[in-house]
Amino acid sequence: MEIAILFLLVFGLLFAGAPVAISLGLSSVLFIAFFSRDSMSSVALQLFTASQNYTLLAIPFFVLASAFMSTGGVAQRLVRFAIASVGHFRGGLAMASVLSCMLFAALSGSSPATVVAIGTIAIAGMRQVGYSKEFAAGIIANAGTLGILIPPSIVMVVYAAATDVSVGRMFLAGIIPGLIAGFMLMAAIYVMARIRKLPAEPWKGFLEIVEAGKDAGWGLFLIVIILGGIYGGVFTPTEAAAVAAVYAFLVSIYIYRDMGPLKGMRWIEETDSRRTRTGFLASVYGVSFLLVFLILAFFATDGIEAAWASLTSRVIAGVVLAIGVVIAYTLWRGENARASQVPAYLLAGVPIWYRNLKANILRTPFCLSHPDTRQTTVSAAKTTVMLMFIIVNALLFAHVLTAERIPQAITSVMIDAGFNWFTFLIAVNVLLLIGGQFMEPSGLLLIVAPVVFPIAMELGVDPIHLGIIMVVNMEIGMITPPIGLNLFVTSGITGMSLIKVVKAAAPFVAVLFVFLILVTYVPSISTALPYWLMGPEIVTR
Repeated sequence: MEIAILFLLVFGLLFAGAPVAISLGLSSVLFIAFFSRDSMSSVALQLFTASQNYTLLAIPFFVLASAFMSTGGVAQRLVRFAIASVGHFRGGLAMASVLSCMLFAALSGSSPATVVAIGTIAIAGMRQVGYSKEFAAGIIANAGTLGILIPPSIVMVVYAAATDVSVGRMFLAGIIPGLIAGFMLMAAIYVMARIRKLPAEPWKGFLEIVEAGKDAGWGLFLIVIILGGIYGGVFTPTEAAAVAAVYAFLVSIYIYRDMGPLKGMRWIEETDSRRTRTGFLASVYGVSFLLVFLILAFFATDGIEAAWASLTSRVIAGVVLAIGVVIAYTLWRGENARASQVPAYLLAGVPIWYRNLKANILRTPFCLSHPDTRQTTVSAAKTTVMLMFIIVNALLFAHVLTAERIPQAITSVMIDAGFNWFTFLIAVNVLLLIGGQFMEPSGLLLIVAPVVFPIAMELGVDPIHLGIIMVVNMEIGMITPPIGLNLFVTSGITGMSLIKVVKAAAPFVAVLFVFLILVTYVPSISTALPYWLMGPEIVTR
């Protein structure tokens, strides 16, 4: 009886139009006040405990990093790199849009941010070369869902906080499924492109891939910092999120200069001579290589006590290799340059360094107060407050479930009814697919996870595998009406009606349904990588 009352309160408030957070929190308080033996003081205690959850601290930092990456020109550079890589296939621009979403997903952790950042560029580009608006919109709406599957993922952090599993293992578990989902969408596009005779971009050669990769390199390196730092044992996922936010800010403001007081200022002016440019770029590549080498070497050798892994050895090796890069670039790009002329080239590039460092220093005091920075941080703060308010109230709801032993009661009923892991996962998928049509992913996951998690553990389902199944269901929920968030975002950036977006996305949703079945019943897709690098998740029942 108590189970029915609690869930009637929750869904009654939801259907009455109350926000998810209010529905969860208010129903929990009313249940404790009138139907539970638990003390009302537990409400304050649970709210305080939830707000002190260290894992949840990753969410505001990932949201902030995503905001800076979305506002800056990272998306445009990723699209160029993707087009250079796969654009020459039939339907290549559409496939490049999926690849761009996969790359941006590895930076942002948010599906709506991926749709907005990539969609505004990719849809316009596809329209220019002859794709229909409906086809382009359907691709972006579906590919944007990869934002919560490819790590880092805010939804994975929420699941980890709700079930007390490892964020690091969840991030690892999302890599292979994310790649498979992306390649399945690209394969479907290729088949449709052959049937519809869609155009292919001209092959521009490997040099264009190198140039585009170099241009997008500072953004792509964030992936290395996040994942390399976590799995190299250098910092926790929460610390990685903080590093990502700072890195995204520095790249957007100082390197790409797509926002802030340096916006529009080019590093190299047209008036700079070829000799000056060559010297400057040689030093840039040398310094960049040294920094990247030292970071990667630090990740790779953390905890190793051997002499060759010491800081001095790493610095010496990095400097030697960086000098080699400087010499090689100067000889390649310089006019009949010889090795003995390298110092002269580097000296010629000093005026560019002076001009840019002077601008950076003089305008740094205005970086934090600039309207672009303020708008980005305020937007990130609003998103963070909304998510954290939902999460804190959902954790209070989870406390009520645990205190009343509701999951255990449901487990007993399901086991007595003959459920095994196979039929249980069918039930979970059906529940989440239906719920995903009406609720925001984080809110739905926080309602369902505390209920199904104990049942899954009793039936022998791996907790990480269960998490990936739930995330994939959240993906599909974001592109199914009536509350599919990606559908509304896509409608907003294209100007299409919601009905047209739904019809456009439908063929690709079928691909994700096939992918869901694959992920559900082939657990190794989710568990192979985390088992190999970190071992299985241990859950105390």
